[in-house]
Amino acid sequence: MDDNERSTPGVGTFDPAHPDASTSPDSRPRSPGRRRFLQAAGVSGLAVAAAPALSGVSYAGSPDRPETQTDTPPAEGQRRITLTVNGKRHQLDVTPNVILLDALRHGLALTGTKKGCDHGQCGACTILVNGTAINSCLSLAITHDGDEITTVEGLEQNGQQHPIQQAFLEHDAYQCGYCTAGQMMSAVAILQNDAIGESDADVREAMSGNICRCGAYKNIVAAIQSARGDVKGGKA
Repeated sequence: MDDNERSTPGVGTFDPAHPDASTSPDSRPRSPGRRRFLQAAGVSGLAVAAAPALSGVSYAGSPDRPETQTDTPPAEGQRRITLTVNGKRHQLDVTPNVILLDALRHGLALTGTKKGCDHGQCGACTILVNGTAINSCLSLAITHDGDEITTVEGLEQNGQQHPIQQAFLEHDAYQCGYCTAGQMMSAVAILQNDAIGESDADVREAMSGNICRCGAYKNIVAAIQSARGDVKGGKA
């Protein structure tokens, strides 16, 4: 056989008269049935992977509202914890592996706090715990039994927006909005921290843990600086 007639290994031969016929198994058209099977398997796999996080937390009522509390003890493998979230006490039954972010989103339906990278790198899940900003995706819910937590839903008081919320609106400090909740929670924390300087450079450094894919950083800094007087003045 002439070298020009040899087929490349792994590619197979090609017959111009029958373009769909190839001797290579890898180049044969895949059947719709196989595609459907792979798609179904993928969806099932995602559902199984997500199940522990979603089923590992359940609401057990509020100590402040006895009528909402259940007499049923926590399920096997779960522990009952009490969280004071935005000024209200709640009880949750959680498994040891449930992160605080999922407890808030799936146990209390407080979905303002966003799940971004899930690795503590983007800041979208930032909340305040006992006044300190943390990444809720990196913290286990059971470690916060008895803690006081503030989420973005808790910034507004009695129908009045928090100064940082108003400032973000006035300075267009957001675009898609996905990171905005975390940005605002971090902003509140740094404005309440006297150890952090007041220059733009200090603000940028303190906010460096919050990523904005839309690139609204300039407006974010402007919003934080404009809200500084109101937050420091006790209006927050």
